[in-house]
Amino acid sequence: MTDTEARKSYEDPYVPPSPRQPSGWVGMVVFAGVMLLMLGSFQAVEGVIALFRDEFYLTTKSGLVVPVDFDTYGWTHLTIGLIAIATGLGILAGQMWARVVGIIVAVFSALVNLAFLPAYPIWSVIVIAMDVLIIYALTAHGREVKA
Repeated sequence: MTDTEARKSYEDPYVPPSPRQPSGWVGMVVFAGVMLLMLGSFQAVEGVIALFRDEFYLTTKSGLVVPVDFDTYGWTHLTIGLIAIATGLGILAGQMWARVVGIIVAVFSALVNLAFLPAYPIWSVIVIAMDVLIIYALTAHGREVKA
């Protein structure tokens, strides 16, 4: 080290290390929030259809995994949808409670759609895939949106 380099290092003002900067994975959490908003909308539409048009689905209630009336599935999907929309907004606002609730909602949504698979197979598989992406984004990268 030369004399000039040594003098320069003493003359530079001290800059404290910056707090942890958000990484590029913050986009995944925003993605999860937006996906929860979409999932909530899809679930709500699916719930309204199940409430008002039973004949829309491919099977009767006896062909379902859990043989209950379509009204029960309708209210379940509608409830999950409304909770998912509120949770998606919370995630976009960086709330910790929303991350936890988002994971719970996505797991519950996947289970309900697994039970609803015989009635609407392709759509249920798409929603389950969305749930898996949401769970991954919130568990692996959820804390990075707080910053």
